[in-house]
Amino acid sequence: MRGWFRQATFAAIASVSLISAALADKPKALVSAKPHRLAIQVDQNDPAVMNLALNNATNVIEYYRAKGEDVDVDVVTYGPGLHMLRVDTSPVLDRIKSLKDSAFPSKIQFSACNNTKEGMEKKEGHPINVLSEAVIVPSGVIRLIELQEKGWSYVRP
Repeated sequence: MRGWFRQATFAAIASVSLISAALADKPKALVSAKPHRLAIQVDQNDPAVMNLALNNATNVIEYYRAKGEDVDVDVVTYGPGLHMLRVDTSPVLDRIKSLKDSAFPSKIQFSACNNTKEGMEKKEGHPINVLSEAVIVPSGVIRLIELQEKGWSYVRP
């Protein structure tokens, strides 16, 4: 029986070693499947803040791309920050289009607050058009709450 026990122990140790070696050869992204997700808030009509938000998004995407990992980024605009996504007032229109095109395989979304949009339309007396790269969400603040409740990281530049 002792010989059988030694053989079984040796076989178990060898199996664990082989499995460990196989996992060590896998890229970390395959072993650790925790997603990277970042929500960035923009609530100011300030080109410096808008550019800082885009710099943050670009840097995060490039960092994870260099590691062979993807990241989801959502730039959420509301209040005066909605100007970032307005066709008629965005000072960062070209940067948004460029970042949207270059983000793949990561994903970037630009969320525009519908509450703010409707308020601006009422005040200005005409429809407000947002960039085609933007997604209209019911409320920017609610969007941020829901993303954070789902485990997204949050940055306010």
